[in-house]
Amino acid sequence: MEIQYLKGVGPAVAAKLNKLNLFETKDALTFFPHSYQDRRKRKKIAQLVVDTDCFLVGKVLRIDESTKGNFHITKALLSDETGQISCIWFNQPFIKKNLKIDFPVFLQGKVEFDFLSHRKVIKVIDYEYVDARNIDRIVPIYPLTKGIYQKQLRSIIEKALELELINLKDPFPENIRQQHNLLVLDKAIAYFHYPLDEKTYLAAKHRLVFEDFFYLQFSLAINKLLTRKQEKGIAFKVHNTLSSQYFNNLPYKLTKAQERVISEVRADMQRDIPMNRLVQGDVGAGKTEIAMAAILTALENDYQVAIMAPTEILAYQHYQKMLKYLLPLGIRVELLVGSLQEKLKVRKQYLTASGSAQLLVGTHALIQDKVTFSNLGLAIIDEQHRFGVQQRSSLMKKSGEVIDLLVLTATPIPRSLTLTLYGDLDKSILDELPPGRTPIKTLWLKKMDKLTIDYIKSELDKGNQAYWVFPLVEESEKIDLKAATEGSQYLQNGVFQKYKVGLLHGKMKQKEKDVIMAMFRNKEIQVLVATTVIEVGVDVPDATVMVIEHGERFGLSQLHQLRGRIGRSNKPSTCILLSTTRTLISKRRLEALVSTTDGFKLAEVDLDIRGPGDYFGSKQSGLPTMLVANLIKDEKILLQAKQVATLLASDFRNPLYRPLIEALKLMPHLYVGLEGMN
Repeated sequence: MEIQYLKGVGPAVAAKLNKLNLFETKDALTFFPHSYQDRRKRKKIAQLVVDTDCFLVGKVLRIDESTKGNFHITKALLSDETGQISCIWFNQPFIKKNLKIDFPVFLQGKVEFDFLSHRKVIKVIDYEYVDARNIDRIVPIYPLTKGIYQKQLRSIIEKALELELINLKDPFPENIRQQHNLLVLDKAIAYFHYPLDEKTYLAAKHRLVFEDFFYLQFSLAINKLLTRKQEKGIAFKVHNTLSSQYFNNLPYKLTKAQERVISEVRADMQRDIPMNRLVQGDVGAGKTEIAMAAILTALENDYQVAIMAPTEILAYQHYQKMLKYLLPLGIRVELLVGSLQEKLKVRKQYLTASGSAQLLVGTHALIQDKVTFSNLGLAIIDEQHRFGVQQRSSLMKKSGEVIDLLVLTATPIPRSLTLTLYGDLDKSILDELPPGRTPIKTLWLKKMDKLTIDYIKSELDKGNQAYWVFPLVEESEKIDLKAATEGSQYLQNGVFQKYKVGLLHGKMKQKEKDVIMAMFRNKEIQVLVATTVIEVGVDVPDATVMVIEHGERFGLSQLHQLRGRIGRSNKPSTCILLSTTRTLISKRRLEALVSTTDGFKLAEVDLDIRGPGDYFGSKQSGLPTMLVANLIKDEKILLQAKQVATLLASDFRNPLYRPLIEALKLMPHLYVGLEGMN
């Protein structure tokens, strides 16, 4: 039923409720409270303490009004068996009409001391007449919109619940509910809106959190099954013609973790089921070798490869790496990014369509309609969390066949997010750093001192190098860029006069960046002042010092990535964070970075600080919507729900589970792509 037809609503109120996404009475079922008011815990007038909030029930004895200029004051004298107290409303002249003498009223407010009367008074926040529905119980507090009041909304939601809960059927089979201690759905929703006590609240929450996670995991598990059953992939053969040339000439030995993950990737590629694998690895764990194993396997089978990166800088770095590794093997590598001249784009599109370009590296430019492949067999997506689900799907459709997908991320992702964002992917973790790496020491200083400057100079005198990083964010780009430019001049003309200081930032042309980075690699530059363009992919083994200005302006993941630019050899390295921050969140972030170099631990802290909604930024379209569940606090239930979902998905055509399928169909954000299960 449309909510406007609910008793006491009407079109005008309904228009306001629509802003809260309340269009039909059934929407009230999942319009959950953000907090509660426990009206069982009330104090008597004699027990009230100044400067505290209070809940009170009393009888109205007298009502007075007064006006001072434009200031209207309403006072009501309230009494209970322990005493009397004045209650005050400011600029609400209608209060006198609403209150009735000798009627009991429930009141919420703040207790203050009135120096004129030398008595305690209550400044009223909210009030309503006492009845069985609003007293001696826990009541919900809902999110509001302009023109809708809490007690009004509470009444509307309660009426809608009474209407809808009668006919609500639970899609979960009884045996599943009993096995996993799940309340029946109608009770869970009723108790989550109006818990009787803590026990019923926790039981209701457990059921609803389980449901949040279950349907997401159920859809991912079914999608995985359908893909493997219906879509025949490419069964690559491991010829080792190109692979042996590359891996036999590496100047170092692969770690056991790298060997394990390469085996997993090759095993996937040899099956005729499409590979869908996520490879997570901390900074410096050696994901390049994993990518190369997949790339060379595809090339050995005469298939093309596409690598998609989130930024042009990262795409260009991948392109340079691929040229270095593949050109000697006779492989043609091309770069396609948005900033290229149109003539160059057309040429690269032609080379890709004809099959001349065997490996194409690019950004979102790869998924444009104009880009077609002759024989695409493998797609590699770097830093997947910066792409939406649709972009990944668009790249996968660039071939007549179902291609293999390898997702790489240098940003360690907490387990709970891996299960929700990448539940349809197989996972590999590079949990071992190459041998010979020395742990990085991290310091947090309020300002640079002579002792630290002397230490940096001593490192430079040993033939080592340093990064000096300034923040650069869109909101204050010009100011930040000026600070970085002036910073490089200050360092060159001041404390580092006898050393060569260089400057690198994103506004420079690519040729300029290449020249600066080449000079830094060749030690023609000892101190490189940079913005966050060096966050990913830059590898200079002799860089042993990193100074980060205004550390509080960087995210924890970004700080960890920046720190990962040093410590890339067996030389001791130091990261120096400069910050005078006073905010608790910034302090917690910096303290976490000082305490550990483990990216996975930092990822958990980062998720805890920012919460799932902001973890990947507002542009991330892959984050699931959770009505009740918290990805951080409810991970135990997530794992339980995943286990059940995987089990039921394996037999999803069972008539017993049909109600679950029907419920899933009502969730379009999860049901997309599962039409094949009908």
